[in-house]
Amino acid sequence: MGAIDHPPIFRLPLIWAPGWIPDHVTYTWLVMIILTAVAFVASRSPQLVPRGLQNFLEAAVEVFLALIDDVIGHEGRRYLPLIATLGLYILLSNLMGLVPGLMAPTSNLNTTAACALIVFFTYHWIGIRTQGALTYLKHFMGPVPVLAPLMIPIEFLSHLARPLSLSLRLFGNMTGGHILLAVIFFLMGLDGLLGWAFSGSVTGALFGGLGGVLMVVFTVGFLIPLKILVSFLQAFIFVMLTMLYIAGAIGEAEHH
Repeated sequence: MGAIDHPPIFRLPLIWAPGWIPDHVTYTWLVMIILTAVAFVASRSPQLVPRGLQNFLEAAVEVFLALIDDVIGHEGRRYLPLIATLGLYILLSNLMGLVPGLMAPTSNLNTTAACALIVFFTYHWIGIRTQGALTYLKHFMGPVPVLAPLMIPIEFLSHLARPLSLSLRLFGNMTGGHILLAVIFFLMGLDGLLGWAFSGSVTGALFGGLGGVLMVVFTVGFLIPLKILVSFLQAFIFVMLTMLYIAGAIGEAEHH
C-alpha cells in the first residue's frame, strides 16, 4: 500500500523545509490545472456547432442542468458553478487513481472532508440567505413546538452527520479500490505468482503462469472497469446529495 499511497513520480519538494508536499495536495493542483486548461481550450474560440472539447463540456453542462432541474428546480441553476465544479473535480480525481504512478486525491480523507465541509457550509448559507436566520433555524424545531426539545438535538446531529457521511463514503470507496489493486499487484509480483512461475519448477511454471494470466484477465476485464464505474458512481452520489441538501434548504423557504 505504501507504493500506492506515495507514488514514486511527480512529487513536489517543500521549498521552506526538507520533505515533500503532501501527495493529495500535489494531485489536487494537478486536477485543477487539467480542468482549467480544458475549460480554457474549449472556450477559446466557441463555435455555433460545437466540436471536440467544446462539445464535451457543453454536454457535461447539459447533464448537470438536467439534474439540477429535476432535483432542485429551475431556481437551482444559480448553483451550477458549485455543483458542476464539485462533480468534475471529484470525477477526475477518482479516475486519476487508475493511472499508474499517480494517486486519486479523493483517496485521502483531507480532500473528501474539505469537499464535504464546502457543501455543509454552503447549503446552510443558502438556507439562511433565502429565508433569514431565525426562520431557517425554526425548521430545526420540527412541525410541533412541543417536540422542539426532542427535535433540536436530533436535527442538529443529523446535519452534523452529513459531512461525515459524504467524506467517509467517498474516501472509503476510493481507498478500498486501491487496497484491492495493491493486493492483486502483490499476488502477481516476484514474491508471488510471477516469482513462482520463474522459479524453474514445472509446477511453478504451470500454476504460477496460469494464475498470473487469470489475475491479469481479472484485473483488466473486471476490476478496472469496476473501478471506473465506481468513480462515476461516487461522483454522481456526491453531487446528488449536494443538490438534495440545497433543495432541502430552499424547500423549507417555499414551505414557510
